[in-house]
Amino acid sequence: MIRRQSGFTLVELLLAVTLLGLLLALAYGGLRAASRASESGQEVLSESSQLRITHQFIRKQLNLVLPLSFEDMGEDEPQRVSFEGAADHILFVGPMPGYLASGGPQVQLMEFVEGERGLQLQFSHAPLLGFERAFLLERDPVVLLEGLASGGFAFLEFDEEGVPSGWAETWETIEQPPTAVRLDIDFEEG
Repeated sequence: MIRRQSGFTLVELLLAVTLLGLLLALAYGGLRAASRASESGQEVLSESSQLRITHQFIRKQLNLVLPLSFEDMGEDEPQRVSFEGAADHILFVGPMPGYLASGGPQVQLMEFVEGERGLQLQFSHAPLLGFERAFLLERDPVVLLEGLASGGFAFLEFDEEGVPSGWAETWETIEQPPTAVRLDIDFEEG
């Protein structure tokens, strides 16, 4: 009597191992793709969150501009400045959130400068009492946004009749703040 042995042939084992390997490769590829998508989604959420926080901070600070002036020891003779504005920076007096500074009103500077990752918007401040421009350099500025392709401020101007006449790149009336400030930014990526 011939007995048939139970088991698998070498071809069947090789085929099973190959199929198992293909299934594992597909599963690993799917997990990697899901992981990358999750990381990419987290980056997008982080960037949009940073943009939203920056927008809210700038908007709040500009809404709280105080009609106080500081003495600017410029190249010519000293002059009283309430709001200084150009395409690349704004300088004004306003209160700071308690967790950022104490000691009354602060002279605040928001400016566009070249950074490690391209153009960046940064924020500096110094106490109004005894203000000198050098005080703005005593602390490292806070980077609000980075990786910008371009950026600038614009200021709403009015004609003699009080009708809005357009946006200007500089604010000439340093004795008073503008009615509206526009912030234009373009990101390098997307």
